[in-house]
Amino acid sequence: MGIFNDLFGKSSEMKKEKKSLPWIPLNSVEQLKEIEQKSATKTQVIFKHSTSCGISRMVLNMFTDKYDIASNQMDIYFLDLLANRDVSNETGIHFQVLHQSPQLLIIKNGVTVFHTSHGAISEVQLEQYI
Repeated sequence: MGIFNDLFGKSSEMKKEKKSLPWIPLNSVEQLKEIEQKSATKTQVIFKHSTSCGISRMVLNMFTDKYDIASNQMDIYFLDLLANRDVSNETGIHFQVLHQSPQLLIIKNGVTVFHTSHGAISEVQLEQYI
């Protein structure tokens, strides 16, 4: 096993520490009005995620790794769209975006100022929306 550790590194060295974001669970339709109201003074972000989709998981991991915004600069909501299908549907209606998964919505002053989906999420520069 020593040669394998030398070649590939020890398993403890290979494991990356899991980064945790200040997610706010989005699990009720009533929260959408709160998000709209709060967006008047602070940028609100919604990440819609499908827990059964490998692509959605990959995009979520890339987004998490890249995220570097202080919690006082924007609120970030996590919507498990399979567990909260009604909230997911109403999010599209409320913020006037066509449903996608995964999907990222940026809300300012009550409206969606930007939204994207799939791999393009990892390219979003959130700092420009603060």
